[in-house]
Amino acid sequence: MRVIAGRARGRRLIAPQRSRRRGDSVVRPTSDLVRGAIFSALASLQADMSRVLDLYAGSGALGIEAISRGADWCDFVEQDRATCETIRQNLRATGFEHEARVYALSAVRALDKLGGPYTLVLADPPYEDERAVGVLESLSGRGLVRQRETLLVLEHSARNEAKSEIGGLALVSSRRHGDSGISIYR
Repeated sequence: MRVIAGRARGRRLIAPQRSRRRGDSVVRPTSDLVRGAIFSALASLQADMSRVLDLYAGSGALGIEAISRGADWCDFVEQDRATCETIRQNLRATGFEHEARVYALSAVRALDKLGGPYTLVLADPPYEDERAVGVLESLSGRGLVRQRETLLVLEHSARNEAKSEIGGLALVSSRRHGDSGISIYR
C-alpha cells in the first residue's frame, strides 16, 4: 500500500495488524486502485479538502491521501488503539503528523468530540457494520457537515445499493470497483 499522488507520492504505508480474539473485524485497507478512483471522482467534483474527517480510518490511507493531495487538516477516527498507532506511524512516515489528529474512539463516541464542519468526510466502515449509516446520518445534526458544501464518500460492499440520501446529503455519484462500492454525497 502506498500514497498515490501529491506531496507524499510513492511513500509506503503499513497496514494494521488486528487480533482475531473477541471477534474483531479484520481491517480491509482501501486498495490503491479504489483510492485512486475515489480521488479522481473528488477532483471531478472540485472537492474542497480544507478540513477532512477520515471516519473508520483503519490504516489512515484515505486521510493521508487527502493530506498528500492538499488537505489542510485531517481528523482520523479509529476505535482500535493498536490500529491508531499504525495511523500515527503512517503519519510520521509521510511527515504529516502536524496536519492531523488521531482519535482512539468509536465513530459514535467521536461525534461528541469532533469540531466541524468538515468539507470532506471519508467513511470506510466494516461492511458488516449495520450501525454505520446511522452514524453518518447523524453527522449533519451535530454540525459536522453542511448540505451542498460537504462531500461524503462512503465505501461499502458492492452488493449493497447506495442510499439516495444520507443525513441531508444527496447521492451525486455511485461506482463499483470489484467488491467495493463507492458512493459520494453532497
